[in-house]
Amino acid sequence: MAEVHKEPQEFTLRIRRYDPESGEPAYWDEHTVELEPHRSVLEGILQARARFDGSIGIRCSCRAAICGSCGVRINGQPGLACHTHLDKAVASSRDGVIEVEPMGNMPVLKDLIVDMDQVHWKKVQRVTPWLVNKQPIPEREYIVPAYNMVDVTQSMACIQCGACVSDCLSMEVDPLFIGPAALAKAYRFVGDPRDAQQFERLKDLAEDPHGIYDCTHCFKCIEACPKGVAPMNQIMRLRRMAGDVHGINDRNNGHRHEIVFAHLIRDHGLLWEAELLPRSYGGDSFFGKFHPAAGAELVSSLPAITKALVRGKVTPMGALKPHKLPKQDLGQIHSIYDKVEGREEPYELNLYVTGYDEDESGAEGMPSAETGTPGMEPEESPSR
Repeated sequence: MAEVHKEPQEFTLRIRRYDPESGEPAYWDEHTVELEPHRSVLEGILQARARFDGSIGIRCSCRAAICGSCGVRINGQPGLACHTHLDKAVASSRDGVIEVEPMGNMPVLKDLIVDMDQVHWKKVQRVTPWLVNKQPIPEREYIVPAYNMVDVTQSMACIQCGACVSDCLSMEVDPLFIGPAALAKAYRFVGDPRDAQQFERLKDLAEDPHGIYDCTHCFKCIEACPKGVAPMNQIMRLRRMAGDVHGINDRNNGHRHEIVFAHLIRDHGLLWEAELLPRSYGGDSFFGKFHPAAGAELVSSLPAITKALVRGKVTPMGALKPHKLPKQDLGQIHSIYDKVEGREEPYELNLYVTGYDEDESGAEGMPSAETGTPGMEPEESPSR
């Protein structure tokens, strides 16, 4: 079927401009360009720069959604300018004008160009982004099971565009948070069986106050990523490996907090907020609140607790008594826990590449996208 040719149309771009050397505050600048609707926002910006204002600053390179250089916010959402069509951008705009601004959580160098060295790359360097070889080193090469490489392929797909960093809510509150991109990079090596420092990496990231337990599960990084890396999923994998596989009880009480959270839901059907903090610090029982560590944490939290009481978010009786669910509803929740906890092995769904285009017979040996359970022994399918 022949492609339908569409005539050029006019599109108005509202570009956020800022030059720190000028001493002037940031401002919006509008330009109208004429391009076919399927052309990219990047092409529109480059046309505006060529025709109207050569001082517009934007970083770009491949124009094929591979290099990640042209990361910006379009209509308030992070994305690649070269990967966003003009007609789609207009459809998502508020008033028919395409707003383009620099990414967030990073210093602006000029207009749409941000300083990724100061934030993004510094945090990537923090996680030791290279493989530490196991010893002894093989004479020829390491042989890795195919399903192990499939597992880390998702994090390997990252093009370092910084879109997830731009919209990370945890980084807005805590700029020292290692961040979704760097932690996704960390899983690429933690999940690689050739790496010799899996435990050391996990302990380091778990013990860091700005590490894996600083993520608030806002899902913004998953929505922002143009390559489906799902950084939050990789952070959750790091947490499970640190706590469940290696038994790391971090000083942040992150692992204990997750256990208590799950147990309170299992026992009561709903979260008993007043018990969450003391049990996380003092022990997973009703008497945890009497532990010195829990008492100290409760005292330090008194200002927040007082504010919650004054605003009516917490009531004294609601804090002292657990929530109640009908017995039948609580039984359904128990059945969910019984099914999950009754499995012999944990099911991990982190498969970025599944299925076969040509050789359907090979699919029998690969991990299932539905169960995540490897279907073959490592020696049956070596990958180099």
